[in-house]
Amino acid sequence: MVLIECLRLTRIVSRVVLNSSFITSACARDLLASHLRTQFQCTLSQSGRRAHLLRSCSSVGQSHLLVSHEQLKQLLSSRNAVVIDVREPWELREYGNIPGSVNVPLGHVHQALQLSAEEFHEKYGCDMPSQNDHIVFSCLAGIRSKKAMDTAISLGYSKVQYYPGWQEWAKHEVLQTKN
Repeated sequence: MVLIECLRLTRIVSRVVLNSSFITSACARDLLASHLRTQFQCTLSQSGRRAHLLRSCSSVGQSHLLVSHEQLKQLLSSRNAVVIDVREPWELREYGNIPGSVNVPLGHVHQALQLSAEEFHEKYGCDMPSQNDHIVFSCLAGIRSKKAMDTAISLGYSKVQYYPGWQEWAKHEVLQTKN
């Protein structure tokens, strides 16, 4: 998701550069970095009358988005966050779940976070998180939870993080497989 945003914003900035007589690479870098919360290295080169914006994107500086096992346990016990497991229901039945988490499969996250509070509660059995609530996404190994986090951010949720997933939880906790 960040890469897509990077590419989209880079196209916008390059259009501005092509239509402007002056813009610095530092200005373009700062604009992109502040919007995406990532670090960018942008260079601007002049070749004849055309300007070219070269970009490289990295997720450096996003370690604050990752929740450790101990942090997740504290958040669950204090009820200071909503933990959303984005695995499919059959995965929860087969492998187990993190106690206190709510299951919203990844393919439903975008729609679920736009439901009314009543619809969300009816469908998922818990209160819908507000855009200012702390949300931690979890999956099996951390890939889908990052995608869900990106989706929530794109919908305006500001306090979102991800947990590496069930495999990480199972290393530290007794498996609670559902039958």
